[in-house]
Amino acid sequence: MEGCVVSEKQSPQTSSSGLSQNAAATLSYVLGFITGLIFLFMEKDNKFVRFHAMQSIVLSVAFLVLSTVLGFIPIIGWLLGALLSPVALIVWIVCMVKAYQGQWFEFPVAGPFSRDQVNKMSQP
Repeated sequence: MEGCVVSEKQSPQTSSSGLSQNAAATLSYVLGFITGLIFLFMEKDNKFVRFHAMQSIVLSVAFLVLSTVLGFIPIIGWLLGALLSPVALIVWIVCMVKAYQGQWFEFPVAGPFSRDQVNKMSQP
């Protein structure tokens, strides 16, 4: 994907949940912002899991808002909204696969924003 940033793989570590960090990061995408919030609040130390949880929240909220806005625009908005669902599915699958592979996969806007938020939360 053009514009996406992938950094090096992480060595397998465990998260606060007792799962491997890759499994926890993957699960943070499963139900969008719901599991993202769960893993964001549950995980205290592992930045990899926190990053993917935050990116899950940002992406799912962005798709939800965009879908809602497009629903109010007759015809063109409805057509674009219909195209948004397959795009969201592809983004969701890519994020889960990359998280499971242990990669810091950043989408152009959501990734840097998520990384900044996680870094701010980690500071005392």
